[in-house]
Amino acid sequence: MTRLATEAVESSQRPARGGALGWARSGQAITLYLYVLGAVYVTSRLLVHPAGTRQNGDTEDVNQATWFLRYTASAVQHFRLPALVATAMNAPHGVNLMWNTSLLLPGMVVSPITLLFGPQVALTSLLIIGFAGSAAAMFYVLRAWRASVLAAALGGALYGFSPALINSGIGHYSLVLAILPPLMIDRVLRLATGRGRPVRNGLWLGLMAAAQLFISEEALVDAAIAAVILLVVLAACRPHEVLSRIQPAALGLGVAAAVGLVLGARGLWVQFHGVPASGAAATTIISYHGQLTNLGTLPQAFVNPSEGVLLHTHASGVIANNYPQPLPEYLAYLGIPLIIVLLAAIIYFWQHLAIRVAGLTCAFLEWLAMGAKPLQPHVTLPKFLLPWELLQHVPVIEGMVPDRLCILADAAAAAVLAFALDLARSGQFAPFASWRNGAKIATGIAVVALLPVIPAPYAPVPVNQLPAGWTATFAALHVQPNARVLLAPYPYSGASAVMRWQAVSGEPTTMIGGDFIAPNQHGRLGRAGRSGMTPTSWYIDYLYYGAPVKPEPSRQQISSDLRTWRPAALVAVTTTTSRLGIFLIRVFGQPTTRIGNVLGWRLAPDAGVAAGNSG
Repeated sequence: MTRLATEAVESSQRPARGGALGWARSGQAITLYLYVLGAVYVTSRLLVHPAGTRQNGDTEDVNQATWFLRYTASAVQHFRLPALVATAMNAPHGVNLMWNTSLLLPGMVVSPITLLFGPQVALTSLLIIGFAGSAAAMFYVLRAWRASVLAAALGGALYGFSPALINSGIGHYSLVLAILPPLMIDRVLRLATGRGRPVRNGLWLGLMAAAQLFISEEALVDAAIAAVILLVVLAACRPHEVLSRIQPAALGLGVAAAVGLVLGARGLWVQFHGVPASGAAATTIISYHGQLTNLGTLPQAFVNPSEGVLLHTHASGVIANNYPQPLPEYLAYLGIPLIIVLLAAIIYFWQHLAIRVAGLTCAFLEWLAMGAKPLQPHVTLPKFLLPWELLQHVPVIEGMVPDRLCILADAAAAAVLAFALDLARSGQFAPFASWRNGAKIATGIAVVALLPVIPAPYAPVPVNQLPAGWTATFAALHVQPNARVLLAPYPYSGASAVMRWQAVSGEPTTMIGGDFIAPNQHGRLGRAGRSGMTPTSWYIDYLYYGAPVKPEPSRQQISSDLRTWRPAALVAVTTTTSRLGIFLIRVFGQPTTRIGNVLGWRLAPDAGVAAGNSG
């Protein structure tokens, strides 16, 4: 077996001749233009005021992402690579960025935009790159496996603008940049089918895996899972041919592993040195709507449209909004028409290897995406029928979110759609062969099936503005770059606006607390900066947000926390007459500065001892 796609219809269209100008007017080029226009359309309402608006939903992750982009851009500005352990957040402990969705490689790519226009503009640029680039990558893969331009264009659009990517884009930028996973799976498939030179394919695979390591490690593991499933399905369908390819495929995979490990060795060492892989990742059980839930797919998500697609109703939007997990995890939607078309194509063209392999891979990925724990009784499959149960405690994989496998399931669905459309248009299969306009009817069916997944533009909401007096307060306090600053509100996921304020202003350079994932923490403490919270910091945030009165931490507790933090300054967004202001004045005395809505204290080195003696 030299090519998996020999059973798919080869396109009658050839690359346009006439050099660069000819290609620029070709069907391939027009497809890419349309992908870019589609990405601009999805983000169009954000582009009206790009620096001041973000997409509605998932405020915490968007604010955190602004910090990561600013961190990387600051490193590039000083002509160096970003450090993999950041001390600018969670001082004095720092944060291991390899355990976080820190966008290291994408952040470097868009660093000129971050430095010129700010991190929010750069984030919206990443959305455009992600949607258009992911669609283009899938288009390239389908064309490489002999899909026609039209079929590949529709398949690329299904993947790049799928509800899985659109909803991920509400806050999970690293997942939207789904450009490399289909390209990596393509190289694995080339190795398994003897297409191309093993060493060359291995080099490309290793390079892309190393790059993906610094974009999204989770997507890298998802791609590996999808590749394994695809190879198992292929081996089951063509065992003798696959067995004959074991030696050259092993050579290519060995080259890929060597290249990937050499390029990613530093990052992996920083991530796992001293951290057991079996217990380092954050749990995938979250508290949502008052209950602990597993981030797996519920069946209604496949057919119920959310507000992320154009064709939805108010009732369907309410159902999606009441899903037992956030909308950035509402990833399984394909719509009834597309599901029917995909199932019909898989059954009708079962004898065609490309469609059979892609269809079964899609089904297995969607099955795994349902997770391991029934979210609600009698709503999903029982636990023993959820295969993720067998994987959820495997080191590294246990920290993943299974429903995100829907992204690569959509890539497999795109392959089924493209290859089936070409076969239906070929004039060789009933009933289309007997119809006068059979090819046009087949194309119309594919287009109609895709209509329910056409995305809606993101709804814009204003970003958290910098408090009046924020920058001036730091200037007045003469805070040194390496000096630790205690902030009120104290930053973690529940006070993520502070992350944005630092990203926009560059102040403070070194921040106590933050929103991050930390390894080696029990339960949910590893998520969202909770491992950095103390009774003192919790109390500060209770007062800032006007929460019900909680017990005030003892003088000894406050003193102990301050001795650990050793802040050189305190900056609080509050007034002297607020509950928070009164508490801070009682602990630290009268503020050094009062500018706008911000109070500032210049603290002595023994501030912890002084606080313990006050009270």
